[in-house]
Amino acid sequence: MNIIYHFGLYLFKFLLITVSPFNKKAKKWIDGRKGIYKHIANKLKQNERRIWIHAASLGEFEQGRPVIEEIKKRYPNLKIVLTFFSSSGYEIRKDYQYADYIFYLPLDTDNNANKFVNLVKPEFVIFVKYEFWSNFLHTLKKQQIPTYLISSIFRKEQAFFRWYGNWYREILKCFKWFFVQNEVSKDLLNTIGYQNITISGDTRFDRVYDIAQSVNKYPVIEKFIDRFFVIIIGSSWKADEEILYHYINNESNDIRFIIAPHEIHEANIQRIIKNLTKKTIRYSQADESIVLGKEILIIDNIGILSSIYQYGNIAYIGGGFTSGIHSILEPATFGLPVLFGPDYHKFQEAIDLIDLGGAFEISSKKTAEEKLDKLFIDKKYCAQAGNICKKYVIDKKGATQIITDHIIKQLD
Repeated sequence: MNIIYHFGLYLFKFLLITVSPFNKKAKKWIDGRKGIYKHIANKLKQNERRIWIHAASLGEFEQGRPVIEEIKKRYPNLKIVLTFFSSSGYEIRKDYQYADYIFYLPLDTDNNANKFVNLVKPEFVIFVKYEFWSNFLHTLKKQQIPTYLISSIFRKEQAFFRWYGNWYREILKCFKWFFVQNEVSKDLLNTIGYQNITISGDTRFDRVYDIAQSVNKYPVIEKFIDRFFVIIIGSSWKADEEILYHYINNESNDIRFIIAPHEIHEANIQRIIKNLTKKTIRYSQADESIVLGKEILIIDNIGILSSIYQYGNIAYIGGGFTSGIHSILEPATFGLPVLFGPDYHKFQEAIDLIDLGGAFEISSKKTAEEKLDKLFIDKKYCAQAGNICKKYVIDKKGATQIITDHIIKQLD
């Protein structure tokens, strides 16, 4: 299995190198790892206490973020090394203020793992959610560096729980402790002999709750929405937008729409604008005077969507017609009912909120229009669904405290 694993790694790198001249993300992934060890050695200072936290990309970072900030608050002199696997996560958070060092994670080979761990010399390590890099984890275990998996969630379909899963189960032995999101994950780990488990929940609840408590204000958006009913379409892909265009273009003038697409490059923004017939303006071109009278506002920058949900009445979250929904907790914490496409079953919060009546699956233009109309027309029904979402977030927060209270003993 090791041979297959390493072959897969090198094949992955070869493919990225091949497409990098034509793909910006692939190029950044390759370029970001050039001279990585010299870069790390030049950055790190002597006689520091360091911990290492790894996130695959932006979503996993947001799950690790509350833990990073809590540890930094308790131990301000402790240096935090943050790594990303993806270029998108690294590029967006490369200046994150609570991490002292931010690097790309080198490719998971024996040699790379040894070099990296010997340079960083972390006191302990936190991997977020789904990261199971075999060589890094085995290197940490050999060096007796405590390693924790936080906000993790396991499903019976994963290789760990299959008849052929011995090699994968060996990886799990490298973790000192598992902090899982739910009882199902704990039970699955129990079936293969693991007892070093705490059901902590998901740190994202703490993160989105904190956002709602200290949210930024946006005068341009406040002027745009005025006193209108607001539907926010967040992190949308082409498939989501095509489901919604008819409703947006034909719905009542009493609704204002805010569209924040997942991809904000110029060609994608222009594609969206061409499909809209109402008065539309881009956020980057708006001010408090010219935004008046506009019906659609397109958010063409990164980093403010999680705060914009404060201005909404309903949120449609994208990704449910592609590879899986984006964060529904960000609008939920502000008390918005949430709609999304059918690919949501890997997300426990989506399953829970559908069962509770705060979220709704959309499978077609027809179901989208029916559900949006009902929520718009029946304001009491809309408010009840939103309150269910808000209460769900409040009831689920607290994972950060559980995790940090446990791990912090390592520092003490």
